[in-house]
Amino acid sequence: MSPNGSDRSPRRPMRRKLLQALTAGLVLATATGCTYEDFPRLGMPTPTTEEAPRILSLWQGSWAAALAVGVLVWGLILWSAFFHRRSRTKVEVPPQTRYNMPIEALYTVVPLIIVSVLFYFTARDESKLLSLKKNPDVTVNVVGFQWSWGFNYVAPVDGSSGNAKTDANLDAIPKRFKDAFPANAGGVYDVGTPGTRNPQTGNPGPTLWLPKGKTVRFILTSRDVIHSFWVLPFLMKQDVIPGHTNAFEVTPNKEGTFRGKCAELCGVDHSRMLFNVKVVSPERYEQHLKDLAKKGQTGYVPAGIEQTAHEKNRETNNL
Repeated sequence: MSPNGSDRSPRRPMRRKLLQALTAGLVLATATGCTYEDFPRLGMPTPTTEEAPRILSLWQGSWAAALAVGVLVWGLILWSAFFHRRSRTKVEVPPQTRYNMPIEALYTVVPLIIVSVLFYFTARDESKLLSLKKNPDVTVNVVGFQWSWGFNYVAPVDGSSGNAKTDANLDAIPKRFKDAFPANAGGVYDVGTPGTRNPQTGNPGPTLWLPKGKTVRFILTSRDVIHSFWVLPFLMKQDVIPGHTNAFEVTPNKEGTFRGKCAELCGVDHSRMLFNVKVVSPERYEQHLKDLAKKGQTGYVPAGIEQTAHEKNRETNNL
């Protein structure tokens, strides 16, 4: 009985609040739009390239490691709270443990092991994802600018004459990438504005066309500030940096139209730097390039800021 004569235990309100908190957490965990098929991806979109499952596996492994550490920490916290509470031991100040070398060594070694394992898998997958083939099937120069995107399709196209290796608009691209350009690649381009929309889906931004089953190399250049090229279901994004050329390759394996966006805060209209990626059969892709040539969109739009002297020296020393 409590001091005021009531039979109510002071612990009951706390238990009631704990039950309410657990109920709210269960509702938040289950009242989402995810199905049981979506749950294993842990918030990631369905992969649509041959390389994306590697990224998804790294993401899932990181979550598994974080969950294991979390369970251990939560367990130790709850164990301390329940089994060493004052009301249980009736001791004002419990015995203090100090300078326990085995425990302190454990606190040091375990985090080092965790970080080392995460570093190993990250470095392994990163080196694989950023490796480039000698001759990709398709090369696209992605040009970021405030506040949209341009796409230079580096390929020989009927109705377009020229040479991508000597085109002045592509001077920002280093020679090591130009060496892999196809011969007599007059090329075609497409460029958007924030108001451009995909005619099929109505989604904002220009549309980049890619062929299914072909290795696509993206060469990323910027005209002004740092942007980031991100196609959501590719699970891969990379910065688009003025004066520094990045590149990576993917092989789309699913047809459809997917959303893309700039993932780097690049100014006042950053949120409008959206685009679409349409993956089609190789035949439709080739026809699209011919359609661009018929529209007069031949040659290339300016790729951006030429590489800085520092960056040129760095690449020369790394060759």
